Amino acid sequence: MRERGFAARPWREGDELTRPPGAAGRAAWLIVKLRYLVVAFWILIALLATVKLPTIGEAQGGALGDLVPRDAEALEVELRSSELFDFPLLSRTLVVQRDREGLTASENFRAARRAVNVNRGLLPGLERVAGALVISNALGKPPFSREASTTALTYLFFLSDVSQSDRRILAQRFIDRYVRPGYEGFVGFTGTIAARDAQAQQIEDSLPLVELATVLLVALVVGLHFRSVGAPLATLFAVALAYLIALRSIAVIGREAGFSVPSEVEPVIVVLLFGVVTDYSIFYLSRIRRRLADGEAPVHAAAVGSAELMPIILTAGFTVMAATASLLVAKLGFFQAFGPGLALAILVGLLVSVTFVPAVLAIGGRWLFWPRRPGIDVPAADAAEETPTEREGRPARHFAVELATGRPVLTAAVCVALLGLGATGLAKLDLGNPVIRGLPSDSPPREAYAHARQGFAAGILSPTAVLLEATGVVSERRNLAMLQRLVDRQPGVAEVIGPGDQPSLQAFGAVLSKTGDAARLFVVFGSDPLGARAIKNLRRLQRAMPRLLIESGLSPATATYAGDTALVAETIDETISDIGRVAPLSLFVVLLVLVVFLRALVAPLYLLATSVLALLAALGLTAYVFQVLLDQQGVAYFVPFASAVLLLSLGSDYNVFLTGRIWQEAAHRPLREAVRVAGARAATPITIAGIVLAGSFALLFLVPIRPFQQLGFAVAAGLLIDAFVVRTLLVPALIVLVGPLGGWPSRRLRGPRP
Repeated sequence: MRERGFAARPWREGDELTRPPGAAGRAAWLIVKLRYLVVAFWILIALLATVKLPTIGEAQGGALGDLVPRDAEALEVELRSSELFDFPLLSRTLVVQRDREGLTASENFRAARRAVNVNRGLLPGLERVAGALVISNALGKPPFSREASTTALTYLFFLSDVSQSDRRILAQRFIDRYVRPGYEGFVGFTGTIAARDAQAQQIEDSLPLVELATVLLVALVVGLHFRSVGAPLATLFAVALAYLIALRSIAVIGREAGFSVPSEVEPVIVVLLFGVVTDYSIFYLSRIRRRLADGEAPVHAAAVGSAELMPIILTAGFTVMAATASLLVAKLGFFQAFGPGLALAILVGLLVSVTFVPAVLAIGGRWLFWPRRPGIDVPAADAAEETPTEREGRPARHFAVELATGRPVLTAAVCVALLGLGATGLAKLDLGNPVIRGLPSDSPPREAYAHARQGFAAGILSPTAVLLEATGVVSERRNLAMLQRLVDRQPGVAEVIGPGDQPSLQAFGAVLSKTGDAARLFVVFGSDPLGARAIKNLRRLQRAMPRLLIESGLSPATATYAGDTALVAETIDETISDIGRVAPLSLFVVLLVLVVFLRALVAPLYLLATSVLALLAALGLTAYVFQVLLDQQGVAYFVPFASAVLLLSLGSDYNVFLTGRIWQEAAHRPLREAVRVAGARAATPITIAGIVLAGSFALLFLVPIRPFQQLGFAVAAGLLIDAFVVRTLLVPALIVLVGPLGGWPSRRLRGPRP
């Protein structure tokens, strides 16, 4: 006899398909009855989406505004500064000209003359370039200059209506027409705008490779696990349908809703979609294969197996959707687009999984597991395909689950200690935005940046502007020069350009405003202006500035900051603020779903705690690997946030699947035995699913951009920790330790019901 389930005897071909009980049973019965229509429907939808809807790249872009706060003070200060002064002095596009053998005097002169001609509008084809400024290291003054007379930088300033792509075109035109002819040294251009364009191009070029590698991974893992050809083909077909529909739906909805989906989102959505649909397919394939092994007809096995799994899969998918959708409460535009994009992708993947996969299994039946056909040629050693009588007489075993249920105190203590040890890396976590240094070394903006920092301090790429405002402050020339010297002595500062460098009493409009009420300092830090070290130095300067103003006799003046370093610092602050808004909501949503699904109040608390602990361990390991082992200057600011949302939601996904099986078994067995049996049977699917999902995110390493590699490592490490430590060892041990109290106020864990 079957230990439980809809059928008490093996189903035979020719028997009438009877509808399983419950809402899930009715839905599963309908899907199986209409299986051919279901398959045709999804294929038609995918074809229409491919033909009629645009891709993410066609529908929207990834503008700089997506990644910074819309109300950033640094942007407001930059705008006000441009109104107060005649010359901008803040540029995100600069041309680098370097000759390691040394620039001649005539080459330095030509660079200066080109800038003057640009300012006068005398260079044909560059009419939309508003101005240019040249800085040379001819004097070789350290620490501002690292070499003598080897490098000249030309900052280009553009009219406000010039787009990012046009800026790149104009910079290249400036080089090709006016710099490169007759010059044999290195010349190129860099800056944050050029880096973002290069980053988008790298993503576009790498995406097909990521997709191909993910397809091969899914085919290999699923094929080896089920030792069949049809199982991976069915899984990949489901993934392809979800992929085609989801990405194009995201593009259209984003365009209609008025938000831009940054290019950084697309690879993450791709690997998440591949992994999640594969996970759900593995769960369906495992459950239905077991029923086929009992001799049931494919349509019956698909209907009953789907009815058993549908509540668990839907709950798991809804948990992931709700957790990612909680990013809507974030203020940063990047996260507002990131969350709904992931949620929509999960929704499409979930719908495909719970309808298309059972329909295909009902059609393909045992042939999907060819060359092994469950129920016809079953290897005796395959415990997953034992007959009901054999399974009843032979308890399911899994070494890790046996350890967790046999020694729960020791297992839980060791797991918590190991996870806590990994989490200590959080103390070393620094945040930055390696938009340039994160590019491959052969990327043109990264190469030009490397040449610039050979000749100058790294902060020359993007100086920080300090705007000083007070009535008549321009007349305080001696005090302004004193402040400039004091700022120059601050830690991490390589050079300060300001009123002290202007011998004339006349206000030319560069560092002294002609209104007489504003002055500027330009601070060059010694490290990457977008890195964690420069951000720390800026914060240190901001804290010291009130004291420095008093010491220089400028106490009535106010100081505000503009530039990329200030902008990144504000973005990090906004990200941390968003964590304070999103994290409680995500935790509450996940907790609420677990409470409703398990009809318990105690178990959801420690299940959620295990997910949080796994997340902290993964982020700590990320800090150790990238900052300590690889000596990188910080982690991209969005990596911990995105990793947290993904790991929290996906960890809860596995929580639902595991505890759902345990709660089902607890209705027929004592709790410890239910944990052992359900844990052993769920361990393999969870492990395989975790490997596939972790492998999918690990393939982000194929995108040669540092933030993607950091994100891929963080999520892959967290998923492996979740699959091999948390769900296999820690959760079973905690369920046994807490006992029936975990099901309170329900009595579902208090033993078999009569």
